[in-house]
Amino acid sequence: MDIILWRHAEAEEGFPDLARKLTPKGEQQAAKMAAWLKQHMPANIRILASPATRTQQTASALGMEFTTLDELAPGSSPQVLLDAAGWPLGQDNVLIIGHQPTLGMAAAYAMTRRMQYWSVKKGAIWWIANRRRGEEEQTVLRAMVTPELI
Repeated sequence: MDIILWRHAEAEEGFPDLARKLTPKGEQQAAKMAAWLKQHMPANIRILASPATRTQQTASALGMEFTTLDELAPGSSPQVLLDAAGWPLGQDNVLIIGHQPTLGMAAAYAMTRRMQYWSVKKGAIWWIANRRRGEEEQTVLRAMVTPELI
């Protein structure tokens, strides 16, 4: 199973939090990352997004169908995110568009099985794979890409 954690691109400040939109820079970040993802991500992938406007706009940059899950809203727990994905041994590959600090904590747990505060830059992805080799479960960091690196 592969899980790709994509932090929403740069958003404007303001309230209410769920209504914050992407800045022009954020729109560019989302478009760059979406183009990269389309070239690299598996064809058979479920896409899940937070209901926040900025994550909806980031997800829309892909031009693909996605499912909005209220449980991925800002402030959700890393465990809820990982459960929604079916991590670590789900049948589907999953792309989740969400928020800090939840994404960083989920990445840390997926990689180390410990809750830690890892930072995910705006617009960046962490692509983590989990597989079985014989009796051994293996976790692999496939990619960590920021929009500035594309």
